[in-house]
Amino acid sequence: MEGSFYLLGVSLAIISGIVNNLGSVFQKKVVNDLPGEAKFFRSLIKNPLWLFGLIMQNGIGAIFFMIAQLYIGPALIPGLMAFGLIFLAIGSVKIVGESLKKEEISGIIIMVVAIFLLGLSELSIDITGIDMLQGMLIFNMTVFTVSLYGGTLLCEILQRKSARFKGILLSISSGFQFSLTNFWVAPMMAFFAAVFTGNASLGGIILFIVTAVILVVSSIIGMAEINQAFQVANASRMIPIQQVPIQITPILVYFLVFSLLAPSIMSSFLVVISVTFIIISSFLLAKRQAQLEAIK
Repeated sequence: MEGSFYLLGVSLAIISGIVNNLGSVFQKKVVNDLPGEAKFFRSLIKNPLWLFGLIMQNGIGAIFFMIAQLYIGPALIPGLMAFGLIFLAIGSVKIVGESLKKEEISGIIIMVVAIFLLGLSELSIDITGIDMLQGMLIFNMTVFTVSLYGGTLLCEILQRKSARFKGILLSISSGFQFSLTNFWVAPMMAFFAAVFTGNASLGGIILFIVTAVILVVSSIIGMAEINQAFQVANASRMIPIQQVPIQITPILVYFLVFSLLAPSIMSSFLVVISVTFIIISSFLLAKRQAQLEAIK
């Protein structure tokens, strides 16, 4: 893949994370400012700032995310999008009215270093050059998907039996589902690319339908699980726990699902270090997210 396309994909993924998190900041500001007697959802839908935040998250951010998939694939994007947590932390200062604490400043610095190292890894996947219908790849995608759904089912069973670990298990379960949505956007974008080039097939259409169903189902389950986790545990702990599977599964996608080799030993080393840094930074920055979740 040409260097310019790679840099474009990296840039789009980072922008997607920034836009998505800024959208969250705008929405949380509206939620926090709602009077206690207001009708919650009706008030939100009528608020222009809340609607703008929603469009940023599910419209503008999603478009950048999907285009980035065409250039660098699903392996690097979740990590690069985590850069947006910096903007969430800084943006929340205006909402909460507090200054950034030392741990949050440390989290920002660690995140910047992590994204820089992740960008250098070049662990990208050219999904437009891969036949998504080849037998072994379909088998690998099926095993990957069933495994994550199985993980969610196991977490669901265990959280009902353990009140102590309920929030943690729900957060991990949510992370599994958002890992699936991050992954399955790649086959969808590959299908769109095939349509535009006139290479769409019946098998591609079937895969597209399966992809659409998985994206919808996993998004709903993921949102439901993380909101359940917020009901029983502090968001400052649940969000970074959710990020663990989201950041780790892309590595499995690269090496096990697509059966690719790292460009170099250094690339593998950079990915491992950067993902570790991202997880550490998420724990440090997620305290701001807890404040954003507070509804006055």
